[in-house]
Amino acid sequence: MILNIIGESYNMFKGINNVIGSILSIMLIYKTVYFVIGIFFTRKFKPAKNKHKYAIVIAARNEENVIGNLLDSIKRQDYPTELLKVFVVADNCTDNTAKIARKNGAVCYERFDDEHKTKGYALQYLFEKIEEDYGRMSFDGYFVFDADNLLQSDYISRMNDAFDSGEKIITSYRNTKNFDENWIASTYALHWLRSIRTNHRARSVLRLATNIQGTGFLFSNEIVKDGWDYTSLTEDRALTADAVAQGYQITYNDAAMFYDEQPISLRIALRQRLRWSKGHLLAFKESGPYLFLNIFFGKMFIRKDWNKKDKKQSKNYFYSIIESIRHRFASYDTLIQLTPLVVFNLARWLLVSVVIYCFYCYDNGINSINILGGGTYLSKTLNMIFDFKITTNPGISALLMGIFVSVLMRIIYRIGMYFENMLMAIYVFVIERKNIKKIPFRKKVLYTFTWPIFDIIGRYTTYAALFMNVTWKPIPHDSKITIEDINKN
Repeated sequence: MILNIIGESYNMFKGINNVIGSILSIMLIYKTVYFVIGIFFTRKFKPAKNKHKYAIVIAARNEENVIGNLLDSIKRQDYPTELLKVFVVADNCTDNTAKIARKNGAVCYERFDDEHKTKGYALQYLFEKIEEDYGRMSFDGYFVFDADNLLQSDYISRMNDAFDSGEKIITSYRNTKNFDENWIASTYALHWLRSIRTNHRARSVLRLATNIQGTGFLFSNEIVKDGWDYTSLTEDRALTADAVAQGYQITYNDAAMFYDEQPISLRIALRQRLRWSKGHLLAFKESGPYLFLNIFFGKMFIRKDWNKKDKKQSKNYFYSIIESIRHRFASYDTLIQLTPLVVFNLARWLLVSVVIYCFYCYDNGINSINILGGGTYLSKTLNMIFDFKITTNPGISALLMGIFVSVLMRIIYRIGMYFENMLMAIYVFVIERKNIKKIPFRKKVLYTFTWPIFDIIGRYTTYAALFMNVTWKPIPHDSKITIEDINKN
């Protein structure tokens, strides 16, 4: 009786599911605008009139193999050295990280804490020490880098151009120093370049808020005037969400390029992606409600007094309207980015296309269903070539066949999407060819085929993160590549 009632409701639930799918597609259609803008435009900044005083903060755990190269690239900046101060927190290190940092002129604090292990806690400690010894407000802004990063010689000058224009939070062009080491590193490298073209460039042009991605960013001293509060598994996502909720723009500077090292071990990559996924979920839980309220109520529910606009601007009625629209849309955009849509879509599929559909099959049987159906080019091509249709009488056999058909269609859909997603790798290789090191054509072909695995891993680590207790663990860095090596190539 219950199975019959559920089965009879299938068409209703299928209709509701289709409506939800259409609504989600409409909600995401603005991404197409981002993509088009990213092809042609990015925000450019005029040369700065003023040179600001900056602190560079680096959280490092057992990074003796790479931190010296980062500090050397900082020394080679074409920016006045007297306006730069480098701070390193050697966090629970058992190697020579602290020694190398001090040898290269950095102010190094050593921290030992087995309970609070995330990078966010290390930065929190570092900003506390800076306050004690120098005063956080004695620096105009703070750069955040990882120990494996390398900077082009004009990096800080180009970021200063953006900072001097009045921007408070700025991220930069993230390139990869070991792009062609193996296919795993290449998926990360392509991901960062995709983010530039599909997100950062458009958001900077539209004066919205892009997302901070772990390293290679600059923020004003007002962000940390009361200390560093972002200690979760992914402090970058937490900072992004909180800053947008407070009304900040987060801009992007395409002219400021740095490099970092990507994992080459699948085990390490899976561990890192699981942490990212868990941190993504936590950021959605923590900041999602505030972003949602901001969409409808503006800044009525901000939690901090960070962002004080110029009084003359606040009295300008037209400016206030534009700023309100900008802030609301930036909140919406960031909320969409944080929302775990892959989980929601999986739940929709399991409920409607598997559970309710199989009860419908139990009650009504299967009448000449094409098992190669789907919306991708692959499924449409298979339908043109093959004509696999099945018919099954009502009962348990029809229920089991319904599950089989749903799962098979899903697999065909995912395989089709895999091949369609390869087009993104081709696009990135073509449009970013001037900034990608020379790679043999055969490797480009290989990396194009393996690229979609990056998103597949992200999808399944998100599913796993829902149920797993994830802890922060460091990512090892061993690359000996220097900024001189990169420039030679």
